[in-house]
Amino acid sequence: MNLKSYLLAAALLLLLSVWMLTGLFGQDQSTDDTADQTPASLMSVQVRELTSEPVLRELEVQGQTEAEADIQLRAEVAGQVMAIEAAEGDSVSQGQLLVEIAMGDRASRQAEAEARVMQREADFLAAERLGDEGFQSEVAVAQARAELAAARAQLAAIEEQIRHTQIRAPISGHLEVLPVSVGDYVGVGDTVARVIDADPLIVSANIAQQNIQQVKPGRMAQVELATGDQLEGRVRFIGSAASDGARTFRVEVEAANPDRLPVGMSATLRVPLGEVEAHRLSPAWLSLADDGEIGIKGLDSDNRVMFYPVEIVRAERGGLWVSGLPSNLRVVVVGQGFVQMGEQVNPIPAEPVSHALVN
Repeated sequence: MNLKSYLLAAALLLLLSVWMLTGLFGQDQSTDDTADQTPASLMSVQVRELTSEPVLRELEVQGQTEAEADIQLRAEVAGQVMAIEAAEGDSVSQGQLLVEIAMGDRASRQAEAEARVMQREADFLAAERLGDEGFQSEVAVAQARAELAAARAQLAAIEEQIRHTQIRAPISGHLEVLPVSVGDYVGVGDTVARVIDADPLIVSANIAQQNIQQVKPGRMAQVELATGDQLEGRVRFIGSAASDGARTFRVEVEAANPDRLPVGMSATLRVPLGEVEAHRLSPAWLSLADDGEIGIKGLDSDNRVMFYPVEIVRAERGGLWVSGLPSNLRVVVVGQGFVQMGEQVNPIPAEPVSHALVN
C-alpha cells in the first residue's frame, strides 16, 4: 500500500473517532438536559405542613336578647291621672306605686256600700233570731241572708276599683315606658306603663332540626352581643315542636345580666359540643369538588394532588378550624386552582406560619 492510501485510512479513522466521541458526549448532555427539565415540567405549588390539634367543637347560631319578663300595665278603671310616682328609665321594685288615678265618687260609693252591709247584717241577725223563735219563716231568713251577701259583694267590688286607682309595679325591673302625665284621662284598657325585667337576660335562637339533638338543657353556652359584650349562660329551654316553615326549634339561654344590657339586640350563641381533632387554616385554601363538596387540596407521599373533604368546626378571626383531615398533611396553599386531582406537582415550602393565615 502506498503512502497516499495510509494517509487516507488514517484520516478516515480519525473522523470516525471524532464522530463517536461527539455522539457520546452529546448523549450525556441530552441526558443531563432531560434530568434538569423533569422538575421544571411539573407545576410548582406552595405547600404547608399542618398538624391537627384538639379543638372545642361548637354549634353557632344567631339569635336575639329578650327580657325575662315584659309587662304592659293597663288601666282597669277609668279616670284622671292624679299623680306620677316614677319616671321612665327608673329601676322599680315589685309593688312600687307608679301611677295614681283619681278616686272620683268611689270614696262615697265605698261609704254607702259599707253602710248597706251594716244594715243587711242587722236585718239578717234579726231575721235569724225571729226564725229561731218561730216568728219568721225560713224563706224570710234566706232572703235576709242573700241580701247581706249581695251587699258584701258590692262593697268588695268598689274596694277593688279603689285598689285599681293605684297602679303598682307587678315585678321588679326597669320602667321602660310611662306614656301618661298628670291630668291625662285614661280609659279602661289604656296602657299606662311598661316594666321590663332583663336580669336574667334571655337569648333566644332557632336551631336547625339536624342539630337539635346535640343541645341539652342545662348545657353551658357562650353569648356575644352585637356590642361585643360577652356573657356566659345556660340552656334553659328547648322547643319540642319545629316551626312550620324553616323546621327549626326555639332554644333559650339564660344569662346573668347585672349590668342591665338591653333587650332586642342581635346575639351570637355558641353551644360547646365536645372536643374534636381539627386543623386551623385560611379560608383562601379551600376548594370545591366537582360535586360542590368543600375541602382542601393536599399532597400524598408521591407529591400527587389529593382532595380532602372537610367539615368546618369553628370560624374565628384569621382562620377556620376544620375536621376530616389526616393528622399530618401537606396542604396546597398557593396554586391549588391550577392543579387537578392525581396530578404530580413540584412542592415548594410556603412562607412562614406567621403570615400564612390571611383572609
